[in-house]
Amino acid sequence: MEILRVENLTKTYGNGEEKINAVDHINFSVEKGEFVAIVGASGSGKSTLLHLLGGVDRPTSGKVFIDGKDIYNLSDDNLAIFRRRQIGIIYQFYNLIPILNVKENIMLPCDLDGASVSNNRLEEVLETLNLKSRSLHLPNELSGGQQQRVSIGRAIINNPAIVLADEPTGNLDSKASDEIVSLLKMSNKKFKQTIIMITHDLEIAKVADRIITFDDGKIIKDEKIS
Repeated sequence: MEILRVENLTKTYGNGEEKINAVDHINFSVEKGEFVAIVGASGSGKSTLLHLLGGVDRPTSGKVFIDGKDIYNLSDDNLAIFRRRQIGIIYQFYNLIPILNVKENIMLPCDLDGASVSNNRLEEVLETLNLKSRSLHLPNELSGGQQQRVSIGRAIINNPAIVLADEPTGNLDSKASDEIVSLLKMSNKKFKQTIIMITHDLEIAKVADRIITFDDGKIIKDEKIS
């Protein structure tokens, strides 16, 4: 079943000779439960694309459908609500709330939405991410890898339609990077979570089911990984 469809998506900056198409008339779709890696060099436009997919930035033209809904046909307020409920985002620099402990950071999207999550679900996520013994710790009491695990938990806790990971290993050493990639793969398989991951590292991208290569604002290759 299709969970994401992108139609003629374009993001333009500047005018005249200064005009740049950071995302240039892109078309693709993603199936529910798929793990997709988008790779490309710095400046290729892949992070801009991720922001458009996540409803963080509005396109110049084109459409993004998530679970059948045209997200840019929503008002700003309704888009913010949809994003909170249906899109989980994992950032390179964690973006945890320093005064909240691990449990509170993971539960933040649900608390902001006034939604309840069962203790079983929370315990399952904490155990999957090996955070049960750290559940009452603050972010400054955690390693970088542990903080990124918390951000994964926050992204998946309310079973969003898609999870977007923006260079999730870019701030970690190789051991922690391998751990985070393994956890993303596990959440994809265990929770059937649809994941779209931006990375410049082709070796990391190989854990995905599919690799989309992005360059100069365009898709230049789209291949399934056997």
